[in-house]
Amino acid sequence: MKLRIIAAPDKFKGSMTADAAARAVIRGAEKAAGCRGIELSCEAVHIADGREGTLEALVPPEKIKMFTVTGPDGSDVEAPIGIDGSRAVIEMARASGLLLMKSTAGQRVKRTTTYGTGMLIKAAIDAGASEILLTAGGSATNDGGCGMLAALGTVFRDRQGRRFVPAGGNLGRIASIDMSGTDSRLYRVKFTVATDVKNPLTGPDGATYVYSPQKGAGPSLLPVMEAGMKNYAKIIKKMTGTDVSGMPGCGAGGGLPTPLAAFFGAKIMTGIDAVLEAADFDDLLRSADLVITGEGKLDSQSLFGKAVSGVAAAAARRGVPAVCIAGVSGLDEDGIRRIGLRKLYTLASEAPDPGYSMSHAEELTELLAARAVEEFLSDREVEG
Repeated sequence: MKLRIIAAPDKFKGSMTADAAARAVIRGAEKAAGCRGIELSCEAVHIADGREGTLEALVPPEKIKMFTVTGPDGSDVEAPIGIDGSRAVIEMARASGLLLMKSTAGQRVKRTTTYGTGMLIKAAIDAGASEILLTAGGSATNDGGCGMLAALGTVFRDRQGRRFVPAGGNLGRIASIDMSGTDSRLYRVKFTVATDVKNPLTGPDGATYVYSPQKGAGPSLLPVMEAGMKNYAKIIKKMTGTDVSGMPGCGAGGGLPTPLAAFFGAKIMTGIDAVLEAADFDDLLRSADLVITGEGKLDSQSLFGKAVSGVAAAAARRGVPAVCIAGVSGLDEDGIRRIGLRKLYTLASEAPDPGYSMSHAEELTELLAARAVEEFLSDREVEG
């Protein structure tokens, strides 16, 4: 008898990386299969939900390179790119993120820029990347990706014909966008933008009104920035015929996906779906018997496009059962079923206290993975 398992956990924040969790799952599965004399094939797939940790989940450490780029406030920062063959993985937050700012006080978002993210894209293309997965989240910006475009050769002019690099506070100055000097290689790159929000670019649910206050924009600045974003969207529509103002996901990252979608045909996806596509997860499922996923905490947010729900949904489409090992869970039985899980196991149920479950996370994950495989095999015997 043969058994093929996919170990596809996210990180357990504060206790285990996705890689450590996957290795613990595999050790547990091997123990259970060995006790029954079953031939086991187990493959690890490191996943993430499109936020921090996505780069490390998809790219081995030796293929991650650091680059000096312009940070959101104009100072130099060191930011990574994961380059694995023809594919590059870039996290916007590492070049243009809010955590790179010393303070969110005042109205700095009117000046912050995505220029550094554009520099990373150029560096990835220079290194031979023809596919780029870009995560858009955690930004300090609201410039609609204009800084990124400027770093890639696009020229913005005001009504007097003067060149400038737009930021969140002066998008209303844009009178024309000249793409003639834009790096022509961009049109041959397959862009995927991963985001965990579906906000449009403009409107009450758009980038400015929903996210700019978190980045330091006061009430008096918001109408000015919104008017500027609408001006930007109007010019893009005139140039491309694409109305980006209401496009789902364009409001992520201060509008970063907008020019990538409008000018270069980028696909905007939920973070977990983009990660699973990059990992060829659907192909791996074709011959799988069981998926074991996991993350540190399951709660009501796990129902909406997070890592475990994305893995479970992908497995369900292929008719492959999925079980989950979590640190703790706030879900009831209905929530577990809604995610699509066959069973849920928690470290908390095996530990005397939270501190123990975090300090012994790998050991407990291994134990529960062995139990999950044993119960799956027993259930299959009963069912079959």
